[in-house]
Amino acid sequence: MSKNVLMSNNEIYYSIALTRMPGFSAQQALLLYQALGSGQAVYEQRNNIGDVIPEATPRLVEAMKNWDDALKRAAAEMEFITKHGIHALTLNDEGYPARLRECPDTPIVLYYKGNADLNQRRVIDIVGTRRCTTYGQDLIRKFVSRLKELCPDVLIVSGLAYGVDICAHRQALTVGYDTVGVLAHGLDQIYPNHHRETAATMVSHGGLLTEYMTQTEPFANNFRQRNRIVAGMSDATILVESAYKGGGLITCRIAQEYGREVFAFPGAVGMPYSEGCNSLIRKNVAALITSADDFVESMGWKTHQQQKPEAIERQLFPNLTPEEQAVVGQLQQTNDLQLNILSVKTNITIGQLTAILFNLEMKGVVKPLAGGTYHLIR
Repeated sequence: MSKNVLMSNNEIYYSIALTRMPGFSAQQALLLYQALGSGQAVYEQRNNIGDVIPEATPRLVEAMKNWDDALKRAAAEMEFITKHGIHALTLNDEGYPARLRECPDTPIVLYYKGNADLNQRRVIDIVGTRRCTTYGQDLIRKFVSRLKELCPDVLIVSGLAYGVDICAHRQALTVGYDTVGVLAHGLDQIYPNHHRETAATMVSHGGLLTEYMTQTEPFANNFRQRNRIVAGMSDATILVESAYKGGGLITCRIAQEYGREVFAFPGAVGMPYSEGCNSLIRKNVAALITSADDFVESMGWKTHQQQKPEAIERQLFPNLTPEEQAVVGQLQQTNDLQLNILSVKTNITIGQLTAILFNLEMKGVVKPLAGGTYHLIR
């Protein structure tokens, strides 16, 4: 890659290299990035990292000294993504999924090929077994079709795998939704190969997203890792069918840990691919839904017919700043939200949001609850 191209993409270049540094974990790399504010800043401070971050271990200080191999690999990756129209989204990029950015194990770099807005107003993921039954396929078809009628602006996310994933992607395309597939490998391949045609269509009506560089094979652990991206970039996770153990359950668990909503369709007692859903519902991990109407009501997502009453209701708080109104509007849709979730949904930083919520509390509009949750006083 030419020096000029590298100079114009320094942040991407050094951020990619940081993800390839040996001697420390991905979590340590993320902490370095967050502490110094950018991949380039980490590189520039590589020789005095112990002074900048006093808690850095001797092993980390030593590992930071040699970037040669990592920079060569980053340069090769930038050649590939430039040639193939792939966007490398760093944590500082406006296009990076804001919901995912708030998660404690978010990737430093995402590779994205597509045209969908990853920060769309409403994002859900649909997950489940790779052995989706006729019952599950019918649930997906009815749910996505009805959801399109109720909420035309939803981004559908899944993992491009067999079964529930590919059914969700294809039904989203059928009704005109954008849909994004999160991959467990680099964008130099598509796995499984049978889904190449659907994946190609998704690039023009959604996209393909991964944290993995080229030449990364779809190893089993990668699928577990990619589940956190599926859950983290979404407002809600919907489990359609699952055996008692399965990847969909992992995604649901992660979503719950992130403070996101989790829903599951119930199934017949004793059916193997309903056991996972029924178990989550029984343990109150997932809310039971039977239709898109149930889901929209639970999420507080208003339909077109409900927009005018909502506008009238907002006049109950006439003396608010635009930022305060944005927070109130979000709580009107979904009350009792945690601070970090409010930050993601309003696109207001934690620091600014804390001050706004304090003012709203003084005005008697909201009150804090346990666990950093805020309640709108109606």
